[in-house]
Amino acid sequence: MELKATSLGKRLAQHPYDKVVLLNAGVKVSGERHEYLIPFNQLLAIHCKRGLVWGELEFVLPQDKVVRLHGTEWAETQRFHHHLNTLWQQWSAEMSEVAAQVLQNVLDDIAASHQQNSWLTRDKTLGLQQKIINALQALPLSTSRLPEFDNCREAWSECQAWLTDVDQSRQAHNQAWTDTMLSQYADFFAGIESSPLNPAQARAVVNGEHSLLVLAGAGSGKTSVLVARAGWLLARNEASPEQILLLAFGRKAALEMDERIAARLHTRDITARTFHALALYIIQQGSKKVPVVSQLENDTKARQQIFIDAWQQQCSEKKAQAKGWRQWLEEELNWTVPEGSFWQNEKLARRLAPRLDRWVSLMRMHGGAQAEMIAGAPEAIRALFSKRVKLMAPLLKAWKTALKEENAVDFSGLIHQATIILEKGRFVSPWKHILVDEFQDISPQRAALLAALRAQNKYTTLFAVGDDWQAIYRFSGAQLSLTTAFHHYFGEGDRCDLDTTYRFNNRIGEVANRFIQQNPNQLAKPLNSLSVGDKKAVTLLADDQLDALLDKLSGYAKPDERILVLARYHHLKPASLAKAATRWPKLQLDFMTIHASKGQQADYVIVVGLQEGSDAFPAPARESVMEQALLPTVEDFPDAEERRLLYVAMTRARHRVWLLFNKEQPSGFVEVLKNIDVPVARKP
Repeated sequence: MELKATSLGKRLAQHPYDKVVLLNAGVKVSGERHEYLIPFNQLLAIHCKRGLVWGELEFVLPQDKVVRLHGTEWAETQRFHHHLNTLWQQWSAEMSEVAAQVLQNVLDDIAASHQQNSWLTRDKTLGLQQKIINALQALPLSTSRLPEFDNCREAWSECQAWLTDVDQSRQAHNQAWTDTMLSQYADFFAGIESSPLNPAQARAVVNGEHSLLVLAGAGSGKTSVLVARAGWLLARNEASPEQILLLAFGRKAALEMDERIAARLHTRDITARTFHALALYIIQQGSKKVPVVSQLENDTKARQQIFIDAWQQQCSEKKAQAKGWRQWLEEELNWTVPEGSFWQNEKLARRLAPRLDRWVSLMRMHGGAQAEMIAGAPEAIRALFSKRVKLMAPLLKAWKTALKEENAVDFSGLIHQATIILEKGRFVSPWKHILVDEFQDISPQRAALLAALRAQNKYTTLFAVGDDWQAIYRFSGAQLSLTTAFHHYFGEGDRCDLDTTYRFNNRIGEVANRFIQQNPNQLAKPLNSLSVGDKKAVTLLADDQLDALLDKLSGYAKPDERILVLARYHHLKPASLAKAATRWPKLQLDFMTIHASKGQQADYVIVVGLQEGSDAFPAPARESVMEQALLPTVEDFPDAEERRLLYVAMTRARHRVWLLFNKEQPSGFVEVLKNIDVPVARKP
């Protein structure tokens, strides 16, 4: 069957197409010079229109393309259209059955993956998306027509949801799956720790993303979550004990974790390692050498003597280098340097020794060649840093010689060696799940070790628990952005916030939270308290009132209630504490630096030393070019780390915090605290 334009219509229309012929499953539109084949599976619509005299057929194709036939006799045009449309609709109805089956099959596959009783990761979601895309490419109908058919409409709508808002579909699945798990394993979450896990903790435990950051505010039960996570992996048979790697930053923390796991999970097959212990194990397994950690790492005096000896030898043998050191000490550090052979001055040597120790440590932590260190330094200080590195070179050489003589490695060398062994494939990681405690303390060097472990198996999960509000170790190489930009460094995934603190009351929480979140770079998160405190739960008090405060505390503090006195520096320990054993014999008093108090808790906390001047808190930046070049970049918010340090101090307390300030030279933090409604008391 065909339809032609009339002679007059053809002449007046002046159009490339003047004839249409019906094919088996399509039409052919042609003219004297042009021909266009339109299969039914490319046809979206057929329109029959009437002009002033003649008829017109319009064939609508994908991508807004339209093919028109003009100048046909109207009655014939109507008949042809009716016949063509009937055939096309019959063909379409048959093809809709095929399309419906294809769509249903892919939805059944998606449903089956849901019913596998597992978390739907982003990787899996991308796989499902691709499955839908492949199915759509195999359809006999254009997707734009699917809503026309009752048997396709609903299935197509479901497929569209996965294609257009895949995150919402994935989250809906994971929300439903999580709710099922929390119900199904209610006994597990109620009994895995001494107290039942709260919903936020339980949801963090069951989250199955490959890269998960759990933000655990002070006192929010991060250790409980780590232990429960290990227990969950075992209970669900998602991992055997030897496939779980639990990492802590200190030996004491690792031992405490071991005891907690043994008590709660009734197994000693999972052991927490420090990063150094992990590196040691990797080197032992991946090379023929069994490395020994240098005894100098734990002997500060002997270590610093090596650096002083090398420094003195360097200065005595080379005048140019002695001159360089004099300039460094006088111009950059603003030290008064004796005339003549200043390197022989014992007082100066004692003062310089810890600096040399620190600078060598930073260079070792960097691990690269000197040229690489210099190239990586900020451009503004690169030239000066280059001079400093050349002066430090003999000291670095002396350290390497000492290690060689001892046939040992230092801590930085351990991490670097282990990373290289992993990258060369000489050790294959057996760990499917890596759990890291205190993640905010991670350094680029340790992050590289984690990356090398995960590179061997892209499905290795990283369960990182930490709190960017408590990041206080930049001076030892910790890089805060590894936490605040976690997914940039460790891949797409989720973040869970532990939203309840079991330590301090809501007033301490309110003050501490408002104080820390004045820095917009800190990750915003809720942290609610279960107990209520009055407005005096955090109080500013002049530092000459310490004895009066301890007198008052001795009247009501119970013998088993701990009182923690904290200072920015160890040498600021109050003289009053020397008489504490006899004047306040019933008080359980402990003193430590704020850095040392991390992880501690007490009923009452007294923070001393909120002052300006010497030993100020917040401490002024005292970094040399070495620190500026080799440590992570300083944040642009004023006193950012010092602010976190005071946050850590305040959040050690369960009931009350007193912040003791110098009346003549009060710390800049005093005004900030007043502005967030912390009261100032004249006496305790």
